Amino acid sequence: MSDAPEVLVEPERDGPLDGVAVLAARLARGEVSSRELVEAALDRIEATQSTLNAFRRVRTQEALAEAVAADTELAATAAGRDRPAAGRRHRPLLGVPIAIKDDTDIAGLPTAFGAMGEFPPAVRDSEMVRRLKAAGAVIVGKTNTPEFGQWPFTEGRAFGVTRNPWNLDHSPGGSSGGAAAAVAAGLVPGAIGSDGAGSVRIPAAWTHLVGIKPQRGRISNAPVREQFNGLTVYGPLTRTVADGALLLDALVGSLPVDRDRLPTPLEPFLAAAGHPPPRLRIGLSLHRPYSGMPASLDPAVRAAVERLAEVLAQLGHDVVPVEPPYGLLGTIFLPRSMDGIRDWAGRVPDPSQLDPRTVANARTGRLLRPFLPLTRAAEPLARLNISRIFRRVDVVLAPTTATPPPRVGELNRDTNWATDQAIVAACPFAWPWNVLGWPAVNVPAGRTAAGLPVGAQLMGPASSEALLISLAAQVEDRERWHLHHPGERTTRTA
Repeated sequence: MSDAPEVLVEPERDGPLDGVAVLAARLARGEVSSRELVEAALDRIEATQSTLNAFRRVRTQEALAEAVAADTELAATAAGRDRPAAGRRHRPLLGVPIAIKDDTDIAGLPTAFGAMGEFPPAVRDSEMVRRLKAAGAVIVGKTNTPEFGQWPFTEGRAFGVTRNPWNLDHSPGGSSGGAAAAVAAGLVPGAIGSDGAGSVRIPAAWTHLVGIKPQRGRISNAPVREQFNGLTVYGPLTRTVADGALLLDALVGSLPVDRDRLPTPLEPFLAAAGHPPPRLRIGLSLHRPYSGMPASLDPAVRAAVERLAEVLAQLGHDVVPVEPPYGLLGTIFLPRSMDGIRDWAGRVPDPSQLDPRTVANARTGRLLRPFLPLTRAAEPLARLNISRIFRRVDVVLAPTTATPPPRVGELNRDTNWATDQAIVAACPFAWPWNVLGWPAVNVPAGRTAAGLPVGAQLMGPASSEALLISLAAQVEDRERWHLHHPGERTTRTA
């Protein structure tokens, strides 16, 4: 890991390093206004758009109007004039600026999902956005993502290149790369991404963030029944575990349209972040799931994950080596992911503007579509097989990626074959948990000698978010990763 001096900071008053929970508390106390926070976020977005390029769409006027309304509500509450009626939901994010990924409908803005073309504005909010707004969040904009979220880098003809705030020559990952870059750079205190093959956890690993992939069905997909045939779920990207838990609490819930629905958690996830877990047996897995293409674990990433295993042992947990029996899980993944691309490709106003690789993947999706029922039938068997690992351990610790953040363009090859080889070599670890539908949390694991972040993922069985969040928060108390940030170290060496 790096011997270079680290940037250790305490958040400045009204500064961009305050997290979601801190800002919500300060707003409630009247120490700062939502308008001030939203204006500052919009200024930071504008100042970095030509370099970081995190946002596809910015809601300047709408966000400012919502901030003014939030300030009015905060003032009324402080004065005791606003007495919530019985059963009225608490608004824990009231006035806090948040970003969402451009794969999600918000009324009045197009949902291009990384593609080119003139998309019509959405008529209504998705259920996830509705819940964010109901919690009081002010959504300042939609962040960049590669075309239909296919790749773990955020580059495309529609918007250019999104860069990593730790070093602008490097990628923040993807497909929630714009969301991760925005949070890591302090443009917003938190963002919501989506994870269909690691698309929250990978960019979290490469930008020094906490990224939570919840259990399938924990957050509603409405108005659609499911995303990418059940592979994709929404998840928060934040600098602290508590902030991620707070956002997750605001989003929990399902509707009748959802294919997967879960009961209400026994305790709020924020409460889980506030207490340590019991002594656990943790399985360290450096075993790469089979993907049909070569990949090897970078020594810097291996060292970071093994160091984190030592930290967990120092915290009193038993750490043992394990190898989850992944088998040929990819045969369940591929038809579902390719069919999802086929589905999105059919929504674009001008298919001639699609990336040629997208066109080829959509064609593959059409060919594999008849196999979808078989993949869904095989999923319970895969879960039963892999769940055997949780007879031996409570949680699995594994690398989130095989490599540190790549240079911009390094994974973005000319052909599907070349691109797939590059992305499998860099990111072979995250996708199995999407097939299984189980939760996982990326936590910062350190940085390379060049100062680039790397991450590790804590993976659990079905509905184990509370346990993973509690464990991640315990590690955060020891590691204090939220005090490390790009700061003035943002560089561009080429």
